[in-house]
Amino acid sequence: MARSVFAALTVAATVVAGPALGADLRYGGNPQFAAAPFSAYNWNGAYVGLNLGYQFGKITNWGAEPDGFAGGLQAGYNWQSGQWVFGAETDLQLSAAEDVFAGYKFSNPWFGTLRGRGGFAFSNVLVYLTVGLAYGGGEAQFAGLSESHTHFGWTMGLGVEVGFTPNWSARAEYLYVDLTDRGYGLTGLGHGFESSLLRFGVNYRF
Repeated sequence: MARSVFAALTVAATVVAGPALGADLRYGGNPQFAAAPFSAYNWNGAYVGLNLGYQFGKITNWGAEPDGFAGGLQAGYNWQSGQWVFGAETDLQLSAAEDVFAGYKFSNPWFGTLRGRGGFAFSNVLVYLTVGLAYGGGEAQFAGLSESHTHFGWTMGLGVEVGFTPNWSARAEYLYVDLTDRGYGLTGLGHGFESSLLRFGVNYRF
């Protein structure tokens, strides 16, 4: 799975960063154009954005492997020192990830994260790592009965973000989300949600 995730993120980064790198190549012969407009791109400040992606993973201590589209909102703040960029970000997602195994349906209808970010900027491209806390809802259904719990855990990932104007940027990001076990009376076992999320988003900086 790790190899597939890395390949997917590589393709995503190429899609997001391609136009910006292409612009550098087109104007590379002229120093006036090579330096503008992103040679001193400013990542400082607050931002908000939207994202959409795909979530896939597994239920611990069970055979279900929920997957489905996920999308939501993110907000954060960046501090820049030279080419180094550090920040904090929070997001809240709605997810259609679900699966049925042995007659039991498991789903992860929503989740959120609170993370730190750190990365390196070159031209108008920011490559970063992110790690922090995760929380979300888990639901099990069987024979017309349902049971819901709130789970807590951790998350980590990496991404690439490209600025297209002084205020707007687009990004591709991979997150691994581990929501730890809670006891479910419907199964008599403890279950958690371990999932991967590959998503694309846009941000507006103030």
